Amino acid sequence: MNKQEEKDKIKNVEKRIKIAHICLLSFFLVLVIYLFMLQIVDFRHYRTKAINQRLSKNFIMRGQIVDRNGVRLATDKTSYNIYAHREYFDHTPEELAKILSPYLEMSEKNIINAINKGATVILLKKDVDRPIAEKIKKLGLREISLDKKNERVYPQDELAAHIIGYYNPDADTASGVELTAKSKLEDVDVKVTFERTPRGDIIYEPQTDPILAATPQTGKTVTLTIDSAIQHVCERELLNMVTSKNASRGAVIVMNPKNGEILGYAVYPRYNPNNYKKTPAINLKNWTLTDVYPPGSTFKTLTVAAGLESGKITADSKILDTGKMQLGNWTVQNYDYHKHPNPGMISLVYLLHHSSNVGSANIALKMTPSEYYNILSNFGIGKKSGIDLAGESTGILPKPFNWDKSRQATMGYGYGASTTAIQMVSAVSALANNGVRVTPHVIKYSPEEEQLKIQKVQAVSPQTAKIVTQLLAKSISESQTPLNLEKYTVAAKTGTSKKPKEKSKGYSDNLYASAIGYLPSGNPQILIYVVVDSASSGPVWGNTVAAPIFNAVANQCARILNIPPDKNSVK
Repeated sequence: MNKQEEKDKIKNVEKRIKIAHICLLSFFLVLVIYLFMLQIVDFRHYRTKAINQRLSKNFIMRGQIVDRNGVRLATDKTSYNIYAHREYFDHTPEELAKILSPYLEMSEKNIINAINKGATVILLKKDVDRPIAEKIKKLGLREISLDKKNERVYPQDELAAHIIGYYNPDADTASGVELTAKSKLEDVDVKVTFERTPRGDIIYEPQTDPILAATPQTGKTVTLTIDSAIQHVCERELLNMVTSKNASRGAVIVMNPKNGEILGYAVYPRYNPNNYKKTPAINLKNWTLTDVYPPGSTFKTLTVAAGLESGKITADSKILDTGKMQLGNWTVQNYDYHKHPNPGMISLVYLLHHSSNVGSANIALKMTPSEYYNILSNFGIGKKSGIDLAGESTGILPKPFNWDKSRQATMGYGYGASTTAIQMVSAVSALANNGVRVTPHVIKYSPEEEQLKIQKVQAVSPQTAKIVTQLLAKSISESQTPLNLEKYTVAAKTGTSKKPKEKSKGYSDNLYASAIGYLPSGNPQILIYVVVDSASSGPVWGNTVAAPIFNAVANQCARILNIPPDKNSVK
């Protein structure tokens, strides 16, 4: 290498060193500027950010759920989880175990085993009550912390479980009113936040309100339309019947048809919301909202109403009933065909009394598909009722352009459409309320809330509703059915329908037995719907399975609500 090449090489090295110095100086200059901006110019932003990382909301207890008379159905209970923090240990595991054993109701051996598992933060015990937690706190153990939490409890256990629902605070999941009223149950007048230490203790600044800091905030109370006494009657009578008849499911719904308030809503199978985590999913489901089925003969009340509303029949009309009729490949036959093979021209009272399938089919066929469909739609068939519970199905009402004569005829006696239990309640309630269908609901609303949440739909004219009510009441008064009460006139109808197969077309051998009606018929105060699924003991009919429940519930509800008797024979 000559001298010139050596000089050039030295110059390149010196140049690279200068560039490195410049880069290093630039880095330090940028760092100085950044620290200056951070600490002098923009310190408030980062101070606020640091404070926000330490902020947490004050402990909020969920509001209570009570029935219409103030009976507590759901409430919050404060409990604590007890933790040990290994990094703060001032005592040996043996010493801690000896101190804590009387309070945690755990053996010293179990506490030592828990501590020696090697975790940094050790959960010693869950769900410790407040009095015990306060005693542990007073021990002043630096290595022990208490994690406060809400525990949702249901004082009435299984009562109205499917209406109240359950709440899981760990996953923030819920069902029933616990879900639909979530925003109100968690609504507090003043939302308070505090700065806290890493261990969760409040940092008391000069502006900290000590009362707010020490007082848990509580959400609003939600009042239900449910009457616990009526709810108990519904659940007891339903349980007795499904047990004695070996039925798989059942429901009893009691509603005031004039304002849509549900007074009782029993669903079987039942469950205890205090133990919902151990309950099979099938029991948690409120099947009366989600599952559809052919309503059977209770639907004939709507068919008669549609015939009257459309002008195709009058209260005095005679309907041809041949006992059996053929429509293509489909045979329509009365359940009592072998006893009354050819009744001939029958009255509407006879049709309802004997539950004539042929008579109902002939009324349905008198209307055009669109006429019949539109009136059923006004009754809410094929639509959600709007009840304030989640998971409601729309039911099934096929569009009229898909109807052939056999579908329209079978719809007349409750097989062409599929409904939910709450849909039937909503539909028939219109007949008890001068033709007006009011949104069924389980939450008691203020007048302002009602304007937003409760709808009123004129399903049929007041005259049609009055005629159907009179026909139903007369058909019951002339029968020996359990629906015929001693002290009250009742407008009602029973039903028995085959249960569709779950995994294939056609029907199984199981039956739905049902009854729906309202009383007193002249001034209805309550509407009752009973449905029992797959009873398997004894004769299974609406009149033998559902009607006895209706009778017991109706008489007890009338007593609880102090409804005056309206039969002339009653003194």
